[in-house]
Amino acid sequence: MMYTHTISVFDPSGKLIKTIPDSVELADFGIKGHPGTSQGAPVEAAFTHDGKYVYVSNYSMYGQNFGPEGSDSCTPASQPDKSFLYRIDTATLKIDQVIPVGSVPKYVAVTPDDKSVLVTNWCSWDLSVVDVASAKVRKTIPLNGSYPRGIAVAPDSRTAFVAMMGSARVDKVDLSAGKVSGFAEPGSGPRHLVISPDGKYLYSTNNGSGTVSKIDASSGRVIASVFTGSHPRSMAISSDGKAVYVVNYESSTVSKLRTSDMKEIAEEPTDHHPIGITYEPKNGTVWVACYAGSIIVFDDSKAS
Repeated sequence: MMYTHTISVFDPSGKLIKTIPDSVELADFGIKGHPGTSQGAPVEAAFTHDGKYVYVSNYSMYGQNFGPEGSDSCTPASQPDKSFLYRIDTATLKIDQVIPVGSVPKYVAVTPDDKSVLVTNWCSWDLSVVDVASAKVRKTIPLNGSYPRGIAVAPDSRTAFVAMMGSARVDKVDLSAGKVSGFAEPGSGPRHLVISPDGKYLYSTNNGSGTVSKIDASSGRVIASVFTGSHPRSMAISSDGKAVYVVNYESSTVSKLRTSDMKEIAEEPTDHHPIGITYEPKNGTVWVACYAGSIIVFDDSKAS
């Protein structure tokens, strides 16, 4: 919750375990120039595959010697302040690493081999590649366009796909060489990406077009696009890859799509402005976070 400067932790049943303040003493993490307590603004989170750690991006930082603050309409030329990635130990529920990245970091993805964490930097228009072992940025890759957001990573951990929300394009990134190339054009304002468990297909929400697209992950060919609602944003995929779930921000709904034919097989109302979503595999539930601060949990465990 970026506006309340906290990260809340729930168990699969929905019980609140702890609310973690985003306040840190940066000097404790070897970061100079910001004396006293600094606060973050948590945006997105990604877990390591063993569940031991979660990485959290901070839209901006607040405290001594920070500024100018980033915004949704910033550019690299405006030189907004760079921000930080937190790592939280899921056993202690404490922030144990603070890693400098780019300006207004948004989406976070851990590679399948758990060796790297990828961060799209909304205002510096680049991709930070964080080395997990050293807790440092190994490489910063400039991207060919504005407002990068969603990330999906191929099963071999060598290739990342990035949704360039300021365009109609999904780009492909060779993480070793740092080479970026245009890959697919699924619709206006691609925002979020997920990849099928076998790595054969990408799914993209297209915020401007109101659609979700299925993309061949080897060729970039758009196989199908389906309208789900106004401004589809975040998305989740079931563990078996048979369904994707998408929140429609301006429609205040959540849609379920069957991935085999991209047919919408369910739609449910949510609270105003659903913005985040995840699939919880233990109970087969879909969690939807709404902008005003509510979380709605849908039971999809009996779906065929």
